[in-house]
Amino acid sequence: MSEEKMDVLAATGTNVVQSIRAFHIPDLQAEAIKLGQHFLYAYCLEAETRLQVISKIAISFGFPKSARNLDALSDCLTDLIDRAGPQEGFVIVLEQLPSNPKFDKEARETLLDVFRDAAEFWAEKKVPFRVFYSFE
Repeated sequence: MSEEKMDVLAATGTNVVQSIRAFHIPDLQAEAIKLGQHFLYAYCLEAETRLQVISKIAISFGFPKSARNLDALSDCLTDLIDRAGPQEGFVIVLEQLPSNPKFDKEARETLLDVFRDAAEFWAEKKVPFRVFYSFE
């Protein structure tokens, strides 16, 4: 990976939730590996409803079957992982979040708020937690 790409990731801050924009998923994955951080990826194109999106994320991240609502997802992103032991950091990609009447802008923002809250949780522990997302 070039120094330029590393500098771009470093410029995002360590605890952010932002659009993927110019980042390429393989580059983000490679950077996570290089930094010794977890790379979590969910491809959500086939999901249409809030439940389907949350389920897709939970399954993709290897979370327990109980993580099928926003509160449970939040607990998995914070307390469950924290109890597993010290963490080096996270690079998360939520690709192709739906944009339809069943999963509208409000639903997307509510989901992203869960990730923003998790970013704050990890920031307090001084653990990098970067989330990149895209919409269909």
